[in-house]
Amino acid sequence: MPRVAEPLSLNNAAARHIWLRAQRLDTTAPFGDGASAVAAAVDHLGYVQIDTINVIERCHHHILFTRIPDYRRADLKQAQSQDKSVFEYWTHALSYVPSKDINIFLPAMKAHKREGHKWFASVTPSDTRKVLRLLRAGPLTIRDIEDDVLTEKEHLWQSRKPSKRALQLAFYGGVVTISERAGMLKTYELMSRHFGWDKPPTPAPASARIAYLLDRALRSQGIVSLDSICHLDAPSKKAVRSLIEARVRRQELVRIALDGAGKQEHWARPEVLEETGEGDPALVHILSPFDPLIIQRKRTELFFGYGHRFEAYVPKEKRLFGYFALPVLVGDDIVAALDLKTDRQNRKLLMQKWSWVGNGKKQAGRKELKRRIEEELDRFERFQLAE
Repeated sequence: MPRVAEPLSLNNAAARHIWLRAQRLDTTAPFGDGASAVAAAVDHLGYVQIDTINVIERCHHHILFTRIPDYRRADLKQAQSQDKSVFEYWTHALSYVPSKDINIFLPAMKAHKREGHKWFASVTPSDTRKVLRLLRAGPLTIRDIEDDVLTEKEHLWQSRKPSKRALQLAFYGGVVTISERAGMLKTYELMSRHFGWDKPPTPAPASARIAYLLDRALRSQGIVSLDSICHLDAPSKKAVRSLIEARVRRQELVRIALDGAGKQEHWARPEVLEETGEGDPALVHILSPFDPLIIQRKRTELFFGYGHRFEAYVPKEKRLFGYFALPVLVGDDIVAALDLKTDRQNRKLLMQKWSWVGNGKKQAGRKELKRRIEEELDRFERFQLAE
């Protein structure tokens, strides 16, 4: 058995560069444009999170715009509804995921179909029969169902409409899928009809799912930890660690000692550490708080020295950055947090608060830094108000 090498020491600047390269934030238009770019971006990242807040453009569009400069909302619609290269399902949150990976999610769908879902325990068999009967006639939105008798919510995110709960339970069970979105209005369709299946794909075995989690993280994060691989998925950690240890023994992964990480272990593929070439230091990205670079707050703070606060649910008097602050990445540093709001009626992007963070607090060069960020804000405003 080969001897396991000592961990490779890596400073945060080098680690940031590797992560930004893996996230495709160090170059312009890494995925091209159009619906094919959407499919390529979702495939590379593994998921693009969906969220309902629309103070600015919803996060799934925002995340794609960050990596596809010429992105149009219609590109995502085409990828989902026509090309069917992406579909919606739960990862750590509701997300767009690549359709080619659907077999990874089929075991969870089968479990929900068999056992139900704790969020929709109140759904009755008659509720389910009703929506499936309607769906057999064609695709369906919740607005197409007008005879619901509203009931009380059992938790904050639950609908008062029994039919919507039944549709959501059928979604988690893999009976239906979301074939289209108009804003946040979802069109439900039978999964088999949407994908044109004679029979569904074979569900992936547990070992394939564990390998998928590790490989997805290695591809999109460059340097990984158990927490970053299994974000909000603690039950998978034991199996993922076993797979990591096997790959380390085969010298397919290198152990990393990252500055400031303490006892938290990190790993990377050897070839990732050997890649050379710097990213474009002139690039400016205004990031969604749900961007894969930001969503794991502790990881972002470790790599960037910046602890992002999502303050939409924080009392106004306790907010530091603002209701919906967006981190600003310039080169390989997060230098500011901008609390923005889109005034669609008057067609303006409103600056609620500008906070300098990290190296952005330095006085030297701040005037030029602000000018570059404002140029990107102009482009960001055009995206917000387009279509």
